Amino acid sequence: MTDEQIQVEVAYARERAQALLSVKGPQGLRVSDAIERSGVLERFPEIDLSVNKVGIFGKTVRLDQTLQSGDRVEIYAPLIADPKQARKVRAAEGASASKESGSKAQAA
Repeated sequence: MTDEQIQVEVAYARERAQALLSVKGPQGLRVSDAIERSGVLERFPEIDLSVNKVGIFGKTVRLDQTLQSGDRVEIYAPLIADPKQARKVRAAEGASASKESGSKAQAA
């Protein structure tokens, strides 16, 4: 390893708060190291790295992934609902709403 430092960013966002933190570290810095050095875990105690997925520029990676200078580590909030199930529910609600409006039009 060399003594050269790399610089990366750690990003986390939730509805009312966001953080984009700059981190410097040695070559070979891992995702978990950058997250720890950034202080984001203290700032957002709801982050649980055993639950929250992480990525680099939108691509999911493991915590032991080695970083390159300029990478942006992203910590993703867990999904509240399964996207496929949510679409099914919305489609069902839309179908029942259109049936109701159709039957009201026929009654008039």
